[in-house]
Amino acid sequence: MSAATRLRQAWQRRGLLATLLWPLSLPYRMLTALRRRLYAWGWLRTERLGVPVIVVGNVIVGGAGKTPVTLAVLRHLQAAGWHPGVISRGYGRSTNDCREVLAASSAAEVGDEPLLIARAAGVPVFVASRRVEAGQALLAAHPGIDILVCDDGLQHLQLARDVEICVFNDEGLGNGWLLPAGPLREPWPRRVDLVLHAGPAPGGPAPQFALSRALAEHAVDAAGRRVPLQDLQGQPLHALAAIARPQDFFAMLRAQGLTLTSEEALPDHYDFSSWQRPSDKRSSLVCTEKDAVKLWPRHPDALAVPLRLAIAPTFFDALDLRLASLSSPHHGSQTA
Repeated sequence: MSAATRLRQAWQRRGLLATLLWPLSLPYRMLTALRRRLYAWGWLRTERLGVPVIVVGNVIVGGAGKTPVTLAVLRHLQAAGWHPGVISRGYGRSTNDCREVLAASSAAEVGDEPLLIARAAGVPVFVASRRVEAGQALLAAHPGIDILVCDDGLQHLQLARDVEICVFNDEGLGNGWLLPAGPLREPWPRRVDLVLHAGPAPGGPAPQFALSRALAEHAVDAAGRRVPLQDLQGQPLHALAAIARPQDFFAMLRAQGLTLTSEEALPDHYDFSSWQRPSDKRSSLVCTEKDAVKLWPRHPDALAVPLRLAIAPTFFDALDLRLASLSSPHHGSQTA
């Protein structure tokens, strides 16, 4: 078992390891609170972009499922008549400039999640270390965009936001402690507008809505060809995942009746530049959508299995009400 896995397990209860790490969480708590206060007092500047901004983020470390939620929000906005764009840091990319994510971009240039969003949603996507810079560049290049969705960035307080959506996976708050004693990046509850949770409701004053995750009934290859998962049953498969919780993906594949002859868990955002395919040529390669955007240039036959979210319709009703309540471009969620 890796050190990262042991630490993640320790974060689920207030056991010996978490207790030993708890004193180290106190200075982290103080620094987090101080930074938030500096923004509230105006010593650090919050910048507004002139169109409504929705931030989809989390307060826990690791995969909470922000990107699938971002895609679901984008689809809803488009159906409601909005013209959305997406901004992101582009975590894991080898560049550090501000740039647009194009269909021909590589994950190394723009990050795997922004590339997945750009291809799946067909909306303008810009990445930059400063999300404000990404938003400014996107709006300058695409003046028809009337709303922005920020994929991650709940703690990026420089960017003013109108709606904050906090996403929790089925592990919830874990042991409820801050890093490094627990999985929390900041204390909970904190002020947000809407909460989505795959496990128990985390509590707090914000409206909370359940979501569930399941694999689609098909996989796709680089050419867009769909392969029903039923057709893969009984075939030898090599499953790989470079995500925060790879075992979840493997378990969902097995739940679909697939035979995994081998499983390969790699670090989150792994770039696959040095990855070698298993020597057993009989096994088909099965991966996540996020991994596929990096695998397909070298392995176009890799089969990506999409993740589907089921979100309570009342969540989208609440989102619409929140957006309708924005009386001016200067109305939005507070960051303190």
